[in-house]
Amino acid sequence: MPSGAAPLHRQIRAAIEAKILSGEWLPGTRIPNETELAATYGCARMTVNKALSELAADGLIERRRKSGSVVRQPVLQSAVLEIHDIRAEVETIGLSYRFEILKRQARQASRADCARLQIEEPVPVLALTCLHCAAERPFCLEDRLISLAAVPNAKNEAFAALAPGAWLIGEVPWSTAEHRISAVSAGPDASLLQRPLGSACLAVERRTWNAEQPVTHVRLIYPGDAHALVARFTPSKAG
Repeated sequence: MPSGAAPLHRQIRAAIEAKILSGEWLPGTRIPNETELAATYGCARMTVNKALSELAADGLIERRRKSGSVVRQPVLQSAVLEIHDIRAEVETIGLSYRFEILKRQARQASRADCARLQIEEPVPVLALTCLHCAAERPFCLEDRLISLAAVPNAKNEAFAALAPGAWLIGEVPWSTAEHRISAVSAGPDASLLQRPLGSACLAVERRTWNAEQPVTHVRLIYPGDAHALVARFTPSKAG
């Protein structure tokens, strides 16, 4: 090994990591086994094993008995206190993104709708169900209610180019947001996320207001094994 060169197991790790992060090896791709990699790099299987163990510890691959190692579906992190774009979440890690509007209904707000928007008098609303996909795999299920009193243009918007959340960010300013995060079990829509009924999911509920006027309420359901939420805080300065 040349002076100053990284140890061979680190070089193997870096080569595999580059293929994963570049998107050349997508989630679910089978990685060559230890014998194949040892032959490729002209080293002992123990060296390859060390590289694969580090990749597994970092969450990039999953090592399975008998079937070998595969690229793991990334566990994405979202900032809890931000109004973020799901497309940006997906594309940040190099995966292709698409969304599909599954249901759409304009109606007068029901009692349940009023509770979601925290309003007393019914207003016209638009109810949407949207599926977001990463690398053609279900990533997030969105159940959104938009107040047409606050965003009348939403009634005739096709959401062809932008998903509802991204469209709203550019359409109407928001002054206040409320978040609620909880662990839930996958319900009747579990099949849309390709998860078993009752499997663990992460639910993020968000309300936004423009001044005192409610804009939208959205419930985002993520598979619990493929998403994490983070937030960064700074200490308050006490008098």
